Amino acid sequence: MLADLRRSSTHKRAMDPRDYDESTDLEDDTELLENSMEQETENPPWKLSIPHVLVATIVPFLFGYHLGVVNEPLETISVDLGFHGNTLQEGLVVSTCLAGAFVGSLISGWVADEVGCRRAFQLCALPMLIGAPICATSRNLTGMLLGRILVGIGLGIGPPVASLYVTEISPAHVRGTYGSFIQIATCLGLMTALVVGIPVRSIFGWWRICFWISIFPASMLSLLMAFCVESPHWLYKQGRHGEAENELEKLLGASHAKDAIIELSKTQRGDESDTIKLAELLCGRHSRVVFIGSTLFALQQLSGINAVFYFSSTVFRRAGVSSNLANVCVGIANLIGSFIALALMDKLGRKALLLWSFFGMAASTGLQVLAAASPPSSTIGFLLSVGGMMLFVLMFAVGAGPVPGLLLPEIFHNRIRAKAMAFCMSVHWVANFLVGLLFLRLLDRMGTQLLYSMFGSFCLLAVVFVKQNVLETKGKSLQEIEIALLAQDQS
Repeated sequence: MLADLRRSSTHKRAMDPRDYDESTDLEDDTELLENSMEQETENPPWKLSIPHVLVATIVPFLFGYHLGVVNEPLETISVDLGFHGNTLQEGLVVSTCLAGAFVGSLISGWVADEVGCRRAFQLCALPMLIGAPICATSRNLTGMLLGRILVGIGLGIGPPVASLYVTEISPAHVRGTYGSFIQIATCLGLMTALVVGIPVRSIFGWWRICFWISIFPASMLSLLMAFCVESPHWLYKQGRHGEAENELEKLLGASHAKDAIIELSKTQRGDESDTIKLAELLCGRHSRVVFIGSTLFALQQLSGINAVFYFSSTVFRRAGVSSNLANVCVGIANLIGSFIALALMDKLGRKALLLWSFFGMAASTGLQVLAAASPPSSTIGFLLSVGGMMLFVLMFAVGAGPVPGLLLPEIFHNRIRAKAMAFCMSVHWVANFLVGLLFLRLLDRMGTQLLYSMFGSFCLLAVVFVKQNVLETKGKSLQEIEIALLAQDQS
């Protein structure tokens, strides 16, 4: 491998001098990798970084909570606010949050680059702290939609920054495990929303309490982030090298901070202050990894997963299945899958989990098609419906859920990381918005069999795409991944 890296140094010297400093070649990187290999047995202690990671996971918890908060109460909300039976307006209650998230994702990269991750986290909490009370006190559809848009803006800013932050502060040997925390937190947020929503049919106005509850984690995020470290990568980009080294000492320990700052310096090529333009992301030398990232997020959403999270109660009631039972099953499957991903992310790797995940999701949509073809109220139809839904969510949580948010910050160069994540997340939110807006209408017009067949086709397409395009990154430092991608591009 090291010989290959040395050979690829000749390619590097031929590249645009704007991208890499002329005085630095790939042999420097190779020497760095040799040193890091000698220290493999002395990995940095994970206990120093985990408190900061756990605070950052409040963002995906809020993400999951706000995605699921209208699941069970949606019918009650529509009755109280006067739009019961209008599937388009019911879809708007879900999808306006996603439209706000799209807006937030567009500015998340700029926010992270300008003010750093810590302040970006605090800024993402602000619209959630304003929007949730508006939803809780709304008396009509307009008020509800306004609150959901504001909440969505916060959700759009937060998740890309969380993925970025966790990737940049995590030691390489546990980065996959820490990335799985994001999916687990999302799962716990969804389950909390489902459990909190259970009394909605028996207690008048309970859906308003569901929105009020979200204020507490948003407040905790804003408060606790003041005590967390700033991303060393961001500090180094700003020229604050001493502060970056201090933060690395807090995360890795003094004995590893020196090596980490040397490695970090290798990724800075003197062009960090240049403004990243959209054309460079789409047409420049980074366009391939941006294409991979945005396509992964689009396929993740077009698989239909969030239709399950948004509308599982509605769908199961139509099938004659208790919505409470369905929601419990969905939550348990999501949690189990998330812990499986936690255990396997740094063992099997990102690519293997993605392949098995999308393939399993495709198989589970087949069970849903068979359930729709079964006689109404039959035991077989019931088992296939619940079993297919649980398998779908389980397989999603194993790979398609957690991997993209972890993989993309790993494969993006430090210079474009924040803005590339913002672009890819905007693609995610557009696909998410369309699924949330159109799912119930498509279900009415296409029927369960055809709709789930379409979702299964997207899952199979994702298997092919991952097989051909995704690079394995497990156990590699961000510097090693950058070198591997460089060699791949030049081959």
